[in-house]
Amino acid sequence: MSQISAKAVKELRDKTGVGMMDCKKALEENQGDMQKAIEYLRKKGAALAAKRAEREASEGVIEVCIDDAGTTGVILELNCETDFVARGADFTGFASAMAARALSNKVATVDAMMSEMLGDDYDNESVEDAIKTMTGKLGEKIELKRLELVIAENGIVASYVHPGSQLGALVELATGKPEEAGDLARDIAMQVAAAAPIVVERSAVPEENIEKEKEIYRQQALSEGKPEKFVDKIIVGRLEKYYQEVVLLEQTFIKDSKSRVQGVLDDFAKAQGTSVAVNRFVRFQLGE
Repeated sequence: MSQISAKAVKELRDKTGVGMMDCKKALEENQGDMQKAIEYLRKKGAALAAKRAEREASEGVIEVCIDDAGTTGVILELNCETDFVARGADFTGFASAMAARALSNKVATVDAMMSEMLGDDYDNESVEDAIKTMTGKLGEKIELKRLELVIAENGIVASYVHPGSQLGALVELATGKPEEAGDLARDIAMQVAAAAPIVVERSAVPEENIEKEKEIYRQQALSEGKPEKFVDKIIVGRLEKYYQEVVLLEQTFIKDSKSRVQGVLDDFAKAQGTSVAVNRFVRFQLGE
């Protein structure tokens, strides 16, 4: 077998991003054939992905991508095994490419995303195959945990991603003046990320949540020695505080502690002479 040149090894590394020793071995195993060596490394990545399938991938990034019109957005969570890999350019670039593809084709689910084809930077592989290739390249389990698509039919989509990319939010605002609502929408997205509401309005709080909270408050009141005849009133008062914690429109606005989110929306509507409402929000926190 002819000697494998350092130039060939470097070329294979440049094409695949795999370590020098693995590239050299791939070329040796395939008699210096570059294409066969690339395929060899891909198969190795697939094998490694299968081997690491049971590993826990709890690190990673939250990635958000919004179109230029501000009417469509994608948010996804891509996981790996270590923070070191999660902060690397290969991993973050992969997450960004995946989000951009999901946005361009309006992909709404993880399952649908698996068959999407990535561009030249990823050898035009499907996402499913590219994940296996990236597993081989980085030596860790890579997993697309979740993905959601948000489309504003009559309004604007905005996002907030907290520094470190472990927490992010997408918000859809319905408004007659979307061109004026950019700052408001971003503020609401920041509110969602920071204050972690579970629903937009009170009527959407699941009944089982309410009943669970009531029972907790009842037991608390009784254990505090409160008379039985006052317990129901105590429950009502504490339930109001619960709503102010988990209902977006009733939360204290993070940029003004004297205002509620609903009040901020009302002020915008009055100032702009138009309607505005939060139609939907999505909040992803790494590892949830």
